[in-house]
Amino acid sequence: MIDTAFVPSPYADALASIDVRERTMNVLGSSTHYWEYGVPGAGVTLVFVHGFRGDHHGLEPVVAQLHGFHIIAPDLPGFGSSTPLANARHDIDGYARWLRGFVAGLDATDPVCVLGHSFGSIVVAATVAQRDAPDRLDPRAVVLVNPIAAPALEGPRGVFTQLAVFYYWLSSALPSPLGFALLRNRLIVRVMSMAMAKTRDRTLRRWIHDQHDRFFSAFDDRSVVLEAFRASVSHDVREYAAHIGQPTLLIAAANDDITPLSAQHELVRVFPDARLTVIDGVGHLIHYETPVAAAAALRDFLADLDAPAATERTS
Repeated sequence: MIDTAFVPSPYADALASIDVRERTMNVLGSSTHYWEYGVPGAGVTLVFVHGFRGDHHGLEPVVAQLHGFHIIAPDLPGFGSSTPLANARHDIDGYARWLRGFVAGLDATDPVCVLGHSFGSIVVAATVAQRDAPDRLDPRAVVLVNPIAAPALEGPRGVFTQLAVFYYWLSSALPSPLGFALLRNRLIVRVMSMAMAKTRDRTLRRWIHDQHDRFFSAFDDRSVVLEAFRASVSHDVREYAAHIGQPTLLIAAANDDITPLSAQHELVRVFPDARLTVIDGVGHLIHYETPVAAAAALRDFLADLDAPAATERTS
């Protein structure tokens, strides 16, 4: 039986010390809900793009470690509180168009740094790489957390990904009510959560499972989920890296089941100007398990932006 009792966040106190406001913006027909943490004037505006099937809550543990920064965290169209795109598909091109429009609509007074986690790393990389777009996104810097550095089907758990492909195919083939029920099946979500969590801290594991239970099925349109899933397994950051000239930070996990660490070391060399920070003892849930280390790497990176070109480093 799955425990459904509320589990308090270990990062709640740190997050509570940061001012937060919920706002909305219409982009490509999506009523995009986003959360603004801190206030402008911090020297940089950080735009956080979450991963597949999540919403802005997933990156809040990292936000909680960045007191004094100005951070914008939207729910991707079709997930969380944001409505689906009306004028684009939920593929990489569609999300790239959306992200360009969203950042432009912020009219930020400070330089912008965009951060993407997991699927969000592909969205961010694809968006920044499109230099010929009339409304191109030209951020001061790029940060990719748990970047998808190689095709997911080639990862350490390629068989697990193949099962996911079958799962989403079956969800699309079944009649709508049954397909929705399968996508939101709590047991399947729990198995996924247990597979990705690496921490041995029982309290932290229980909170991670609670987060997935609460937010991993926050969508109203089956087709959006299926389109986004196909995009997530059909692309990777490597496709776009050579076309991203901005200083870039890759924050990777030593035990990521989606992308092997060797692929991260290969990826960092494709970027014109990138550094790699590796966090030990964690997998694809850096944002849940090691947000303090991730935030520290981000702060160091931002502090070094005006220094000579970044070089690969691990920690």
